[in-house]
Amino acid sequence: MPKEFSRVERVADQIQKELAVMVQREIKDPRLGMVTINAVKVSRDLGYADVYISLLTTEELTEADPVVQDSLGVLRKAAGFLRSQLGRAMKLRVIPQLRFHFDTLGGQSRRIDSLIDRAVGRKPAVGRSDDSGESGD
Repeated sequence: MPKEFSRVERVADQIQKELAVMVQREIKDPRLGMVTINAVKVSRDLGYADVYISLLTTEELTEADPVVQDSLGVLRKAAGFLRSQLGRAMKLRVIPQLRFHFDTLGGQSRRIDSLIDRAVGRKPAVGRSDDSGESGD
């Protein structure tokens, strides 16, 4: 039997979907790069929604980079507008306050992956032989 999702998780998923479309279509600021909404975590009382974003770039970014700060600034200034648009799109009595954060998980996973590649090398983790153990007799 599949696990039942709580109301808070369902609201967070819906906010993530709605924000992804709104950020792409509604915000026309040139300082805002290619933003992806990675996750949304909503507090139990639906008072706050922490929105985790990442930027699609070829370079490794941290939260201190100016590109990230500009994008976060644009999103934080547009938080009221986005919240009002969420209120129109969703049937909720209370729309959470939006708090935007830079998600560093992508950079950390790439760093760990490169460390593993350096330690193990570029060979597969499980050795494969040409014969699969089945005899053709």
